[in-house]
Amino acid sequence: MNPTAGIVYLLDDEPEMVKAISRLLRAKRFDVRGFSSVNAFLEACQPEGPACLVLDVSMPELDGLELQRRLTRQGILIPIVFLTGHGDIPMSVRAIKAGATDFLTKPVDAALLIPAVSAALQVARSRWKDDAEVKALEEQEAALTAREREVMRHVVAGELNKQIALALGTGEQNIKQHRANIMKKMGVESVADLVRVTERLGLTRR
Repeated sequence: MNPTAGIVYLLDDEPEMVKAISRLLRAKRFDVRGFSSVNAFLEACQPEGPACLVLDVSMPELDGLELQRRLTRQGILIPIVFLTGHGDIPMSVRAIKAGATDFLTKPVDAALLIPAVSAALQVARSRWKDDAEVKALEEQEAALTAREREVMRHVVAGELNKQIALALGTGEQNIKQHRANIMKKMGVESVADLVRVTERLGLTRR
């Protein structure tokens, strides 16, 4: 995969800064969408694939850290590289704790910005891949019958077929058939794999 694959959103209230950073990133073959208005950015930021955000901390419309919180509340978990002309250590710590991937000072050095953006996009790609895999697993789990889900809960708890049959008041042969159906529908070949899948889906916590 192209190491710069994905969209780089850029938000800074200084149009000249947006122009300069956009030019720099495009020279490195990044797909850049630049904005100098928070509202324009919010209207456009609907990622349908991996994306990151290069964000100025201090803006008149909305503080960068508050925008980070707003995006999180809206479920837009986009990796953020913060830029600031007067940042301090406590501010950078808050940003990183809230999920930012880096915090750079202006005037930003290209030697720092390019790797920071590349790293943010790598985080975005990994997150996007993980989300796609979980969605596929959720679709597979949705294909199970109510009885198969019931049997699966017992299987991942480590119970033997005879124990499950006794608990559910049915024959052991029925449990064997349900178990085979579960393994096929969930795309796994072992109980260990099934346990990992159910843990990833959060089913073991229900």
